[in-house]
Amino acid sequence: MAKHTLSRSRARPRGFDGEAVTRRRVLSGAAALVAASAGSGILGCRPGGMASNGQASSPPLGDTFVLRGGTVISMDPDVGDFESADVLIEGGRIAAVGSGLDTSAEAIDASSMIVMPGFVDTHRHMWQGQLRNILPNGLLSDYTRDITGAARSVFRPEDAYIGDLVIALGAINAGVTTVLDWSHIGNSPEHTDAAIDGLAESGLRSVYAYGGGAAGPDNRFPDDIRRLRAERFSSDDQLLTLAMAAGTNTAHWVVAREVGAPITVHVNGSGQLLALADDMGPDVTYIHAPNLTEEEWQLVVDTGGNISIAAPIEMEMGHGVPPIQQSLDHGIRPSLSTDVETEMPGDFFTQMRTIFTLQRMQALTRQRAGDADAPALISVRDVLEFATIQGALDNALGSTAGSLTPGKQADIIMLETDAINVMPVNNAYGAVVLGMDTSNVDTVLIGGSVRKWHGELTDVDLDRVGGLVEESRDYVVSAAGWPQTLFGGYLPGH
Repeated sequence: MAKHTLSRSRARPRGFDGEAVTRRRVLSGAAALVAASAGSGILGCRPGGMASNGQASSPPLGDTFVLRGGTVISMDPDVGDFESADVLIEGGRIAAVGSGLDTSAEAIDASSMIVMPGFVDTHRHMWQGQLRNILPNGLLSDYTRDITGAARSVFRPEDAYIGDLVIALGAINAGVTTVLDWSHIGNSPEHTDAAIDGLAESGLRSVYAYGGGAAGPDNRFPDDIRRLRAERFSSDDQLLTLAMAAGTNTAHWVVAREVGAPITVHVNGSGQLLALADDMGPDVTYIHAPNLTEEEWQLVVDTGGNISIAAPIEMEMGHGVPPIQQSLDHGIRPSLSTDVETEMPGDFFTQMRTIFTLQRMQALTRQRAGDADAPALISVRDVLEFATIQGALDNALGSTAGSLTPGKQADIIMLETDAINVMPVNNAYGAVVLGMDTSNVDTVLIGGSVRKWHGELTDVDLDRVGGLVEESRDYVVSAAGWPQTLFGGYLPGH
């Protein structure tokens, strides 16, 4: 049988600093955007780069514009939802939401779109971008041996940079406008800074959760968070904010609280939290949590803690049954998270469908068995809440993102409703949760800045990104001693 090997990196000069590349796929100028989108048929556009109402199909040139006539899902009960309404954006923030807004601002035709807040992810290990799909059949034990073991130990700062950048761009492409980067690649301060640089370059709203890394003399966890607060996160009024990716270790939590960083921690139950009872609080998000004891659940409730569920990974890797029902039973609205792209995709459509079908399967099984206490079925509207506003709350960004509330940052996605996979739309919530995928994500705004337009990322040199991520993948695979084949897996024994 012929051996299928990985293609090598493209033969053209490029580097960590991004210099000396041959071609840029940048869609930042209006002229380039018109040319790139001509004939795309999205946002109501017609061939030649003009919208059906005669408007130019290029993105807004200023910071004041209005999204006209979209189906609006605000995720704010005071604002409400609209079959057709406008969203006014001024200075990067949402200024007003309503039907027929009286404004002379530049108009963007959203009449074939669902307009809603971007998805919010509360836990993703973004440094692993070059290792996407590398462990498709792996269990949690394989992941800890091969990814946080062998791969992490050979990572260079430039690998952390490109890993974070490619995952962040993939998130934007999928309509995820905020991600908490659970960054356990703190092998050295240089690794940490490089990961932050990747996030900053992407334009994604990010919570950088500083974590540990491979053991070694340059690992400064947890104390280096003090430097990060002073040098990189001196203000909370910025696109990147700070948290701590902590262990179940009170010493870590003390340092995090010293610098005002929210705490995010992996837990799997069996009494893990009992020793932390005196330190638990509303600034802590507990990730996974499939096997918490009843005493531990009550501690989370009593201290106002948050729960982040990564359902596909938890089901596939063997963490346990994702605790969607336990969370709801204890009055906790969970947020959703991707965890790792070494095995699962980074889009939130997968996350939402998994949690929706899992909870309903469990509840209906109990109903069929005659359980008089069987729980109520969650709705697609519930799942959208988990994927947006609840994520923002758990990321300590509830006043910034997660809903189309006037005054909040304009983190907005526009989803195509006239695409073949959802036409005709009969229920807006159902279309998003059950019918759509990344191909429906037409436009992404973060802080009012256009990050995706007409289905294309903006201001991104994909040639450079692709070259760097391939080079990094080749280095990591070689340094870890894994075979380089696209079939049968990379890892020994797989």
